[in-house]
Amino acid sequence: MSSSDALIARFLALHPKTIDLSLGRIERLLERMGSPHRRLPPTIHVAGTNGKGSTIAFMRGILEAAGLVTHVYTSPHLVRFHERIRIGQPGGGRFVDEERLVEALRACEAANRGEPITVFEITTAAALLLFADAPADALLLEVGLGGRCDATNVIDDPAAAVVTSIGYDHAEYLGDTIERIAGEKAGIFKRGRPAVIAPQDYEAADATLRERAERAGASPIRVGAQDFSVHEESGRLVYQDEDALLDLPRPRLAGRHQFTNAGTAIAALRAAGFSRLPTEAFEAGLTNAEWPGRLQRITKGRLPALMPPGTELWLDGGHNLDGGRVLAAAMADLEERNGAPLVLVVGMLGTKDAEGFLANFAGLARELIAVPMPSQMAARPAEEVAAIAARVGFTASTASNVEAALASLKDFVWDRPPRVLICGSLYLAGDVLSANGTLPA
Repeated sequence: MSSSDALIARFLALHPKTIDLSLGRIERLLERMGSPHRRLPPTIHVAGTNGKGSTIAFMRGILEAAGLVTHVYTSPHLVRFHERIRIGQPGGGRFVDEERLVEALRACEAANRGEPITVFEITTAAALLLFADAPADALLLEVGLGGRCDATNVIDDPAAAVVTSIGYDHAEYLGDTIERIAGEKAGIFKRGRPAVIAPQDYEAADATLRERAERAGASPIRVGAQDFSVHEESGRLVYQDEDALLDLPRPRLAGRHQFTNAGTAIAALRAAGFSRLPTEAFEAGLTNAEWPGRLQRITKGRLPALMPPGTELWLDGGHNLDGGRVLAAAMADLEERNGAPLVLVVGMLGTKDAEGFLANFAGLARELIAVPMPSQMAARPAEEVAAIAARVGFTASTASNVEAALASLKDFVWDRPPRVLICGSLYLAGDVLSANGTLPA
């Protein structure tokens, strides 16, 4: 265990609840540390159920292509905690190194004086301290959970606040209706600041976000409201707002939903004051964006060699109903362009709607192999996932781990090499990247 891992493990004893949405504890800590959250570069604050990370990946790609030093804060990590904190520097940011992370965590621990605080709160404070101490042109800040009472919402004057697509997830913390969930996400909107609202799958979400933005005194910017539009045309992305028309390459990240995320990223940057970036930066940002574990095709490493020759291997951390719908649509698009039998390898947490997630793939996937996630106490047993899949209509089986699931494909008779999608949990995605030897960078 590294020094940072040991510190984070020690923080677990500071508060009895892993998740306890509140701003009081982190505000107290930040004040004791000289309020680093008030010394940050222009900050774009991003909330939403699905698409937050991809939208941030596009924004980072565009800003860095323009030569701007860009800090990034995201969660959760896939393999190592350091992935959450990317320190900007000329030529492209890098994950925080162990020495700087340990120094920041120890400073937060000392300032906290043993008082109650969650791990996410104290590590967010450490990230803000690191960002404040390193000059940069921008900070892209992802909400951890919800928005209104999330630890990142200590930012009271963002350059822009963005809410991506909203769906059903974390009902135990955010509410069991789309309106309540949207209301929590909209808590990041601030008076007088741009509130960028991505295209929504639920009208109630769009209406709630619009109403909350106006109530907060923010300036709502919405797709289809003469504010901005984005669509695919001849395989390219066309973005338009009242001041610009951009004809750009297809986003590198796979899936039709990435056109929406890329358009939202462009709208957010322009709203936040980065409207004069060269067209070349937008082009490079879209074509070079990386976001591991999200419709990531794996072609190198240990795992592809376990499968029949010619098999495609894809990885995605999607785990909720709406994420599953988008993921299934992406698989359907791949099937239309290059038909191949689809096999799902699935591991899920017990807190997620497994039936709702898997139902999206009914009639699309030929086989489902359920696997356990030994690293997660809250994981569903593989047998339970397989039983749920069978109820949905899958031919389902289990394997002892991902490696065994992939190796078992050689026992099947295929008329053509299959396409394999490993999905159901970001934790599983992290385990897969670690086992494959292809860590996020």
